[in-house]
Amino acid sequence: MFGFDLQEMLLGVPGLVIAMTFHEYAHARAAVSLGDFTPRLMGRLTLNPTAHIDPIGLLMLFLVRFGWAKPVMINPSNFRQPKRDDILVSLAGPMMNL
Repeated sequence: MFGFDLQEMLLGVPGLVIAMTFHEYAHARAAVSLGDFTPRLMGRLTLNPTAHIDPIGLLMLFLVRFGWAKPVMINPSNFRQPKRDDILVSLAGPMMNL
C-alpha cells in the first residue's frame, strides 16, 4: 500500500498531470465566461500543462503521492453576480474531473 513502485508512478503521474491541467483550465474558462478576464491576462486560459503545474506540487506528487497545481487567480469584483459566479468558478474544476 505504501510501497514505492517506479513503474506505477511513471504510468500514473502523466494521467494526474493531465487531470490537474484540465481541472485548472476549467476554473479559468468559467471565470472568463462569467466576465473576469484575469485568467486570460495571466496566461492561464490554455491547456498547456506548464501554465498550470506547480513544480513543487509535481515533485511532491512523485515523493509522497500528494501534489497540487497552481491556483487560478480570479477577481470576483469583475463578475456580474460575484457570490454566485465565484461559487460557479469554484465548482468548475471538480465538475471537469467527473
